[in-house]
Amino acid sequence: MVELKTETSIEAMHAAGQVVGQALAVVRRAAEVGVSLLELDEVAREVLRGAGASSPFLGYRPSFATTPFPAVICASVNDAIVHGVPTRYRLRDGDLLSVDCGAELDGWVGDSAVSFAVGRPRPADLRLIETAERALAAGIEAAVPGNRIGDISHAVGRVCRTAGYGVPAGFGGHGIGRRMHEDPDVPNEGRPGRGLPLRPGMVLAIEPMLVAGGRDGYYEAADGWTLKTSDGSRAAHAEHTVAITENGPRVLTAVPVPGVHANGSEPGTRTG
Repeated sequence: MVELKTETSIEAMHAAGQVVGQALAVVRRAAEVGVSLLELDEVAREVLRGAGASSPFLGYRPSFATTPFPAVICASVNDAIVHGVPTRYRLRDGDLLSVDCGAELDGWVGDSAVSFAVGRPRPADLRLIETAERALAAGIEAAVPGNRIGDISHAVGRVCRTAGYGVPAGFGGHGIGRRMHEDPDVPNEGRPGRGLPLRPGMVLAIEPMLVAGGRDGYYEAADGWTLKTSDGSRAAHAEHTVAITENGPRVLTAVPVPGVHANGSEPGTRTG
């Protein structure tokens, strides 16, 4: 069942989303060569603690997982697509890092992800990241009353496929509210005009996942969580929590942080 949120509920979700956005911005600033993924997780924990928020990621154990998730961020490096478990791995020059973070505040959840290069970026990585951001923007633009879930899915998938990138099957966005994962599913590919009608009050996490090598295959790493590209190519992930309103889509996890854009990039940094 899809819960339609009231204006008051959406405002509460916006507050949670702002915590997520702040956490991602601070993690982005801290993600320098030599910093470990566990240290980045602690940075995010400090932001959540300071805001009086908890993590919907920490201890999360869906049916497919053999163990609860041990961190407040997913940190996916290079060929890791999503669900990367933070470890003692220290970032290296040229790494591509995707960070996914959630926050629960006053009973409501926000969820967002950003991908960026560490140190000196590879041009191919910048193109991949820029495409992920364009796919996310296209999905958000389609999130309006009168459209359907398939219109969002089609918009996301078209950007990814046109650029020649793979789209992992079976993974995509979702409804969000009092829980991190609610109905409906929001696939990253679909047919326009199909699926559940979009109505004001629906809140969705839209999240493109792209594989640079152009293939869709992936496998689960030994940690039981991290999904890696089957061809060893790099991956990127972008996500926002978006409310559907009569006035158009409202991005609840976009945060205007001085010195950092909403997508986590520094002013003047090329993204493609």
